[in-house]
Amino acid sequence: MRFLADENFNNEILRGLRRRIPSVEIVRVQDTEMEGYPDPQLLAWAAEHGYLILSHDVNTMRGYFYDRVKAELPVPGLFLVHGSHPIGAVIDSLALIVSASEASEWEGAIHFLPL
Repeated sequence: MRFLADENFNNEILRGLRRRIPSVEIVRVQDTEMEGYPDPQLLAWAAEHGYLILSHDVNTMRGYFYDRVKAELPVPGLFLVHGSHPIGAVIDSLALIVSASEASEWEGAIHFLPL
């Protein structure tokens, strides 16, 4: 399972998930050539490269996701996390997702964390 963490995604969540599941593949947008690119281009890049997206941009990212659906373009799985949710609960949800499912089960849909 491969995750692309949006530029403003909480790094404490990423570190916690990596501590739990060291083999999980997480790439931060700022560590790619996509740093600074707008959300529609991130969605396209993630879909093209097989990444599920982690984001706190609940309103904007969700809107761009649905724009791609309406245009019949490929969409990655999108995991949205409100900033007010406890970090531990989000890490627990992501750990469960990684250990008990396949990436293909999450593609093409929006999911809110924690589960």
